[in-house]
Amino acid sequence: MSAAGERPFVPVRFAVLAVSDSRTLDDDRSGATLAERITGAGHILADRAITTDDARKIRRVVKDWLKDDAVDVILTTGGTGFTGRDVTPDAIEPLFEKRMDGFAAVFHRISYEKIGTSTIQSRATAGLAKGKFIFCLPGSTGACKDAWDGILVKQFDYRQDPCNFVEIMPRLDEHLKRKKLQAKPKAVRRAKASKP
Repeated sequence: MSAAGERPFVPVRFAVLAVSDSRTLDDDRSGATLAERITGAGHILADRAITTDDARKIRRVVKDWLKDDAVDVILTTGGTGFTGRDVTPDAIEPLFEKRMDGFAAVFHRISYEKIGTSTIQSRATAGLAKGKFIFCLPGSTGACKDAWDGILVKQFDYRQDPCNFVEIMPRLDEHLKRKKLQAKPKAVRRAKASKP
């Protein structure tokens, strides 16, 4: 890792969604834990919400944040287990344009050190959609701390070497921009062709 003075810190804008049938924003400890760590690291908490374990509701909140220019990264907490009400990965993974399999692998390695084989009961997942990172974390405060302290705080620090998420964020939507550029010349050609 490079010395902290070599690169400036770049704050990133996070949105946090807690998924729970039994919690409210007032007693959502996992969402609060993430919010505290985000702001404590110098980043911006752009939004925070809570919804029930309902795939349509979860997807609606995430889709709204994907359209919001004030949000760079989406973190969800809860609903990653195997019970009938655990639907967060099922709701969000269809939105992924690219999966981040390495996140789950590293998360489970860190988690294994704390809770042993019980880590396999989590379907923690991550990916990219609309040029934004999405991370689906388990609902326990311990798991949220593990994910943030062991992975996310480092990857969202522009000073982290040899590489980090912040330095690639401006290029995450290159494929979307490329599609727009490729579409524009066709429209121009059609317009020119229709002129007398």
